[in-house]
Amino acid sequence: MLKSLSEILFEEGEERGKYYNAVSPPLIQTSNFVFSTVEQMRLALSNEYDYSVYSRGNNPTLAILRHKIAELEGAEDALVFSSGCGAIAAALFSQLRTGDHLVCIRKPYTWVSHFCKVILPKYGITTTFVEEGSAQAYEAACQSNTKLFYLESPNTFTFEITDIRAVAEVARSKGIITIIDNSYSTPLYQSPLSLGVDLVLHSASKYLSGHSDVVAGVLAGNKEMIRKIYDSEYLAFGAVLLPFEAWLMLRGLRTLEIRLQRSTANAKALIKAIDNHPRIKRIFYPFHAQHPKNDIARSQMKDCSGLFSIELNVDTPDEVILFCNNLKHFLKAVSWGGFESLVDPAITVYDFEHPEANELSWRIVRFYCGLESSEILIDDVLQALNILDNGAKNQQ
Repeated sequence: MLKSLSEILFEEGEERGKYYNAVSPPLIQTSNFVFSTVEQMRLALSNEYDYSVYSRGNNPTLAILRHKIAELEGAEDALVFSSGCGAIAAALFSQLRTGDHLVCIRKPYTWVSHFCKVILPKYGITTTFVEEGSAQAYEAACQSNTKLFYLESPNTFTFEITDIRAVAEVARSKGIITIIDNSYSTPLYQSPLSLGVDLVLHSASKYLSGHSDVVAGVLAGNKEMIRKIYDSEYLAFGAVLLPFEAWLMLRGLRTLEIRLQRSTANAKALIKAIDNHPRIKRIFYPFHAQHPKNDIARSQMKDCSGLFSIELNVDTPDEVILFCNNLKHFLKAVSWGGFESLVDPAITVYDFEHPEANELSWRIVRFYCGLESSEILIDDVLQALNILDNGAKNQQ
């Protein structure tokens, strides 16, 4: 019987009778665990996946969180890491060996690009980046030694969409493993495992934690794959989430649904208010009518969350800076998924000396809509756009 979202968020993995009937899950802040007998200790050491021995492996607070994440993703099990990069590293190294090849969507998360371009080549592993997130593009990029497809849909700056089901079908027909970053949609808006993907990962610092006070990563899939990763890369790399951060994530998950709904509603209201503004050349949002893969996005996503980008209709970088510096309620910061609204202009990392090396235009500005009132956010962006217009008029 399928469990409801409320049952997962408020009950899954929680056995209150084991911890004094406390409403809130326990924080088991310990590094190791004791045993009554040598026989018990021997049994536990032979199977750390199921027994708590040392908190680098199995900790009761993390176990509750793992249960919830797995249920949310429709997975058999999940692992939680000390960062999204920890989850990425474990996922990639668990599936790749020297001489292997992977196919990756162009413009994934920055550190995925770094892994593919800098880290993996040290071990004789090569990558082909594909422009188009279609089954045809992934299949065309395959080589005889291709072992892995890496997907991110949508990506989180220009919001390209991959046809997840079609790519997964190609992978399965060739015996290739698929991994997808599902951070943007969360398990509430997109279910990649049901579309045929093998492993799902998250930067859990975003929506899953939701308060900008935790750095964490998640990896979910079938029990056989997760157990294999646990016994090797998870324990060996040591990028394990600490109990306190796991406890904070459990707290954050309680409000995931309502936070995501508010963030989504704010983004849609803001997009509607600024759509067709003369100072905005383009809006990057999967559910926007002008998105080239709007139909695919709607077929595999239940909804679109609170992150989107715009391309400003300006002539100089100074105008982008003027616009961003005049936003009063959008904090200038990286990341997203917390309670606060953020603005992240591509110009902060743009290389003007080597423009050909940039994947993003300096005119692109990313917005994350938090939990403030939509009226405040709309007024803020409109007044900053008006300052751009006034600046142009003053120069005439």
